[in-house]
Amino acid sequence: MYLKATTVEGRSRPASIRPPLLHKEFPQALNVVILVKTNLQTHATAHVILFSSDLELPYNQLKDYYGLRFQIEFNFRDAKQYWGLEDFMNITETAVTNAAHLSLFMVNVSYHFLRDVRQSDPVCSLLDLKARFRADKYVTETIKCFRKSRSQFYWRRFSPR
Repeated sequence: MYLKATTVEGRSRPASIRPPLLHKEFPQALNVVILVKTNLQTHATAHVILFSSDLELPYNQLKDYYGLRFQIEFNFRDAKQYWGLEDFMNITETAVTNAAHLSLFMVNVSYHFLRDVRQSDPVCSLLDLKARFRADKYVTETIKCFRKSRSQFYWRRFSPR
């Protein structure tokens, strides 16, 4: 009676269930969606419980909101882990905003580059991408230094006195 959707995807059957539930600690009704995924071969099941205080929110939209929420959390994790969001020691509102925007911008740029790189290297990670660009930067700077020191060497050696 509470089953909202079910499909068969390969060897599993996901189902969305939406029963009317009350919280035992407070009298407010909750919008609850239970996602049950059953492996058709082993009959093993896994479930996820999603909930909201918005009783009018449709089950599929609640499911989408949770997906977006987790994507935002993953982006913040990447901004902290790979692009130094937690390393910025800012105290003014503008500086904090700029640091957050820069870190999240770098997450978006890196995902764009990852998508292109993974066409030829499917197991390339964000750390691999950073190492590749860092190596490119170091090699470029080393070549610049070498050219500069070499030109100074020739200038001193062959310049008329």
